[in-house]
Amino acid sequence: MLKILQAHGLDAGPMQRPLLTGVAASAVADIPALALLRGFGSLDALGQSAHRSVIFAALAYIGLMLLGGALYGWLFQRAANDPWGGWLFGLAYGFVLWMIGLIPLLQWLPREPIMTGHPAIGLLLGQWLWGLVLGIVFPFAHRPLSASLERQLVAPAARVGPKAACDPHLVRRS
Repeated sequence: MLKILQAHGLDAGPMQRPLLTGVAASAVADIPALALLRGFGSLDALGQSAHRSVIFAALAYIGLMLLGGALYGWLFQRAANDPWGGWLFGLAYGFVLWMIGLIPLLQWLPREPIMTGHPAIGLLLGQWLWGLVLGIVFPFAHRPLSASLERQLVAPAARVGPKAACDPHLVRRS
């Protein structure tokens, strides 16, 4: 296993675009999470605590989760592309975001907790759902967003074989 990791590396290459893929997968994962948050009244509690509308709370949640999706792509990189284990990475990541980010911001830092009861449960379940969908969607969002060598300007025939080894345009610089 160590030889495989040394040969292929853990870091995503520049053509894999993990940040963009994370944002795209997060945009998809926001839809069911927002529906769950709305059903449990979590968005209403956020809006009331900020003295804003529910739409403002939903937009704030979407913005934060888009940043969370980019962080997911940056953090897991190649591991996030696993179609079999991605759901587990996503589920754990959603829980960690809830535990490290949302709980201190909404429960510990204010004088009194913003969310209690059903809205608090909805926030936990919403983060789990968001992470689960993020982990499932990430590998499928990655395929169309990653650049491939075949789509570059150089002819595909020159990209393989002995001529590809001498082409200075194909050299990967670190």
